[in-house]
Amino acid sequence: MTLTPRAQQQFRFGRQTAFQPPAPSRKQVASSAAFLLLAVLAALFGSLAGLLLIDTVDLPQIEELEHYRPNATTVLFDTRGNEIGSFALERRIVIGYDDIPPVLRNAVISIEDKNFESHWGVNLFRVAGAAYQDLTSNRRAQGASTLTMQLAKNLFLSPERSFRRKLQEVMLSIQMERNFTKEQIFTLYANQIYLGQGVYGFEAGAEYYFSKKARDLTLPEAALLAALPRGPSYYSPVSHPQRALARRNRVLNAMLEDGVITAGEATEAKATPLNLHIEPPPNTVAPWFVEEVRKELSQRFGSEMVHQSGLRVYTTLDTKLQQAANQAALQGLATYERRRGWRGNLLNVLAAGNAVGAFRHPDWNVPAAPGSYIHGVVTEVLPYEVSVQVGQHQTVTVPAEGWAWTRYKLASDFLKTGDIVYVHILPIAAGTDASGGVWHAELEQDSGAQASLMAVDNASGDVLAMIGGRDFYLSQYDRATQALRQTGSSFKVYVYTTAMQSGEKPASLILDAPITFHTPSGPYSPHDYDNRYLGNITLMQAFADSRNIPALKLAERFGIRNVIATAHRFGVTTHIPAFLPVALGAAEVTLYEQVGAYSSFPNDGIRLTPHFLHKVTTADEEVLWDDTPDVHVSTDSQSARSMMQLLEAVVHRGTGAAANQLQHALGGKTGTTNNFTDAWFLGFSPSVTCGVWVGYDDRQTLGQKETGARVALPIWMDFMRTAIADHPAEHFAGEGPPAAH
Repeated sequence: MTLTPRAQQQFRFGRQTAFQPPAPSRKQVASSAAFLLLAVLAALFGSLAGLLLIDTVDLPQIEELEHYRPNATTVLFDTRGNEIGSFALERRIVIGYDDIPPVLRNAVISIEDKNFESHWGVNLFRVAGAAYQDLTSNRRAQGASTLTMQLAKNLFLSPERSFRRKLQEVMLSIQMERNFTKEQIFTLYANQIYLGQGVYGFEAGAEYYFSKKARDLTLPEAALLAALPRGPSYYSPVSHPQRALARRNRVLNAMLEDGVITAGEATEAKATPLNLHIEPPPNTVAPWFVEEVRKELSQRFGSEMVHQSGLRVYTTLDTKLQQAANQAALQGLATYERRRGWRGNLLNVLAAGNAVGAFRHPDWNVPAAPGSYIHGVVTEVLPYEVSVQVGQHQTVTVPAEGWAWTRYKLASDFLKTGDIVYVHILPIAAGTDASGGVWHAELEQDSGAQASLMAVDNASGDVLAMIGGRDFYLSQYDRATQALRQTGSSFKVYVYTTAMQSGEKPASLILDAPITFHTPSGPYSPHDYDNRYLGNITLMQAFADSRNIPALKLAERFGIRNVIATAHRFGVTTHIPAFLPVALGAAEVTLYEQVGAYSSFPNDGIRLTPHFLHKVTTADEEVLWDDTPDVHVSTDSQSARSMMQLLEAVVHRGTGAAANQLQHALGGKTGTTNNFTDAWFLGFSPSVTCGVWVGYDDRQTLGQKETGARVALPIWMDFMRTAIADHPAEHFAGEGPPAAH
């Protein structure tokens, strides 16, 4: 029997092959594979759903966003409505959607989330890629997360890199998209995103980097801000300008691809430099004042509320007067330092084993500017010219005439590369184009001498200006409110007020002659500064000339304890020992208390405690606290007016006679301590009382004959020129208008 080929094959492989079903078709295979894939996906989805159901127990309630208020900056204002300072854990200014310009919205969407307007919070394909890259590398995938996902992560989640955290981010994003509009989500994102340098949100970013509002941003500026969320430190325009420029141009390319700008606009914008305009923080105008306000606010409201709640604080500061005070103090110290001659003893960066290029001085926290006094490092010394770096990217030139006062002819005779010096950057002359020009400076000296100044409004007690030292960035110690210093002859006002309260008159006579007082410590034989005795003189002359023996005689006659009691009624709070030399100023008092006390005299004996705040409100202008003046009676009006005659005599013909050149109604008193360690001048016009102190923290001498009249009074006069400028015809209570000069 002959077998067919098919039968032969069946026989060869066994009978069971005869019952094998036919091979499945391609359609059947595809259907089976699809079924298997769906089964696997269903199982996976079920597992993930179970995990997500468990995880959602830990998720924040999305409804919290309806009441969400991000940490905002507390802002301080002066009496003219100018911003003078701020406090914040995060520098942020909250704005609404309409305050975000279209050019900025387009830039952000083009580079961060092109499908923002159409997606439902998540792009599944990009999320899968992002999750994989987050788990396998240290880099974040560009554009991996939508804006909504970035917002969810920033608001609610930790920076942890895990599959679970990514799932939580997805769930939150979906909930946010269901509960909020795109406008609301973008606004939250715009106020929350970090842009480097401690800045959060686009409004604060615009102000920090460009000194303008977000609504005023140009195309290249908006593109730069949109470039920063990707890596605020890596793309920082301050630290890495080239990276920032490249990233900004990438944003512009993305905007061009999306059709929101034209090719011409993109080309022009890419050719524009970064043009940063980083202004010094407003706290630099009155740093000691701002710090005093911060301490008071923290005491009243708590540190957390002050630094996170976006309060609006209306202070008593007058910025115009504060700037006058800053300049007067620095110029006065420079004059004093030059008068004493060049003393050298400069620290040197190279000698300390450091590179000049790596040096950074604390002063450089504030950008250098014409007119400022600043420390710098010498980078080049030529015979008749010195180059000094005064900032990270700023150098000034000191020509030979800028150090002529040192009496050195050649710079190399007393300076070398690496020396840390103190310079005054010269103001730019009116009409001069300083763009791209070289700044010139004068060499100054910082031997450690300090000055403090405080001015108050007599009628309200408002602190109008305050300086706590020469350089806030070198020393934050406030010598106006914290330093207890011997007052010298400025304490004599309490001696003479006690006498006036006891019936003495300005015309009463007293003998200025040698005398020995018998004290518990033994015989005490004082003398005057000039070692002369004037015989019988009026109390007015004795006070105006600051004679010591008359003051001691009055203190002994009316009792040193009564004098101390008078000082306490005038607001002096420190303990004062009851011994006779206190009458000459051996007591230690703060400038703050001395200024408050002296303001009683032009106020007919009424003292308003100096204060720094008017009111505090929420960001919505709801008043939280309103100041009420703290009023005290220091002395009766008749005694105050008698003292006014004495205090005016000091300015007209006494130790403060230099102030008479201001040709204004003024009164005041000088003060100098033993060995010339403290120099004071406290004085007033009818509207403003101002006090100045000069000295060293370690109480070394200011130098022979460096008295209050010579060191402190010139600073006081420079400040008062500005203070009285708007009050040309004022006069003291009980007196007529000043005679024409």
